[in-house]
Amino acid sequence: MENQAVQVQEEDLLPQIPLLTPYKLGKFQLSHRVVLAPLTRQRSYNNVPQPHAIFYYSQRATKGGLLIAEATGVSDTAQGYPHTPGIWTKEQVEAWKPIVDAVHAKGGIFFCQIWHVGRVSNKGFQPDRKDPISSTDKPLPPQRRANGVDTADFSAPRRLTTDEIPQVINDFRLAARNAMEAGFDGVEIHGAHGYLIDQFMKDEVNDRTDAYGGSLENRCRFALEIVEAVVNEIGADKVGIRLSPFANYMESGDSNPIGLGLYMAESLNKYGILYCHMVEPRMKTVGEKVKCKDSLLPMRKAFKGTFIVAGGYDREDGNQAVAKNHADLVAYGRWFLANPDLPQMFHLNAPLNMYHRETFYIPNPVVGYTDYPFLETNA
Repeated sequence: MENQAVQVQEEDLLPQIPLLTPYKLGKFQLSHRVVLAPLTRQRSYNNVPQPHAIFYYSQRATKGGLLIAEATGVSDTAQGYPHTPGIWTKEQVEAWKPIVDAVHAKGGIFFCQIWHVGRVSNKGFQPDRKDPISSTDKPLPPQRRANGVDTADFSAPRRLTTDEIPQVINDFRLAARNAMEAGFDGVEIHGAHGYLIDQFMKDEVNDRTDAYGGSLENRCRFALEIVEAVVNEIGADKVGIRLSPFANYMESGDSNPIGLGLYMAESLNKYGILYCHMVEPRMKTVGEKVKCKDSLLPMRKAFKGTFIVAGGYDREDGNQAVAKNHADLVAYGRWFLANPDLPQMFHLNAPLNMYHRETFYIPNPVVGYTDYPFLETNA
């Protein structure tokens, strides 16, 4: 007991680092600025969240800590990977409830990332083996999966007609409503990484000639109409969005990423949403960090709400981002996966567990999922 008391006293004497200072996120009082980034885990069998996710998310929950759930499909056309969760059926909503309850029981704040993959799919994932939908009918060539091992094959997409777009927007609205029904504190609209919303925004993909293509304003129309629909459904104070204007994941680059990022940051201000979560320019593709002169700072200055950054951060540059006011919050993916008590690890400046890329996407309910050790069990 005496040793424990000494240890606690020593911990209290450690200087408070910027990442571990409190922050007011709208109506949510955060105790620190270390956010769990949304991480696809592919362990939701038949697109239904599973009981093992209760343990996974509660392991990473802290009092006043923000967690963003893995990308969650908004409809039966939204899927493109095995065993990713959805939130379009009653069964899925009910399955999310105990997971959300477990995070709340530890005092955490939990947002659901709502998602449509668009053309990053194939007929095997689609209802009645129909073509995936997109902004375009340009096919996506086979891609190496993020685990660096598997190759994914994609079916040629079908270009959404102008008349069909409102239905997809409505799917996002209903998914947001369902997330509230499941008990989530809010939603993050997934507008990044080459998925459906990004396929509309990026000029390398979008080759439309209607009101949703051509000019920057037209290409961003779909994203902003989804934001408006979701805000009207659940309230701006419960809505965030994730964007990756600089990324070229799934062949979704843009000729003017700074212009795109600034236009979106400024346009989002009209809706008063809670936060904008942007991926650093150095992350050109998922998992690949490159030297880069570009910065998210112009977008940070333009956006009036909370600004979350993600993409290759460690303890040192996360602290720098907060200290220099380049970001309010910093999202961590792989390091938070491998270190379920990451805020405490950062507090103690303890050596971190290494993540195991080969187990990121296996369907095992324990290995590479809930078996990463906490600091006190590392010895």
